[in-house]
Amino acid sequence: MQKNTMAIVLIILGIIVLAVPLLGLIPLSILTGLGVVFLGIGFILAGFPDREINRGLGLLEIVLGIMALVLGLGFILNSDLFSFVAGLLVTMAGLFLIIVGIVATFTKTGGSRWNGVVAIIIGLIYLLFGHILQDPFWLGELIGLWLLLTGIIMFFQKD
Repeated sequence: MQKNTMAIVLIILGIIVLAVPLLGLIPLSILTGLGVVFLGIGFILAGFPDREINRGLGLLEIVLGIMALVLGLGFILNSDLFSFVAGLLVTMAGLFLIIVGIVATFTKTGGSRWNGVVAIIIGLIYLLFGHILQDPFWLGELIGLWLLLTGIIMFFQKD
């Protein structure tokens, strides 16, 4: 019974987020931002003692901690930055897939040139989705769709 209640809550949340996409994006942006802020604080705190052991490693941890802190605060204060970074990461993954696909096509890696062609096609799809995800509205819509589908699947899943 508890599973069905959770499924119904997810379905309702999915419908609400589909109707108002920023309601799904803002909490996700804030939660991700908090996680990145804590990661940055952890890097900074770990960097100071590590400077005594290895000055370069400690300094690198402190710099990465400051960068993570700034990025995390950016996610918390501006959900547009979150959607931009999400889209950018998906776009970069698409570019890497296309490059790997081209190399695999010409070198016949994996025993067949079709493996490379499939990687290129998937990379192009990633590029398309990366472009779509950079818009906060569409990222919110995808979050709402994910909530809705997860709720539906959970509701009809057998125990």
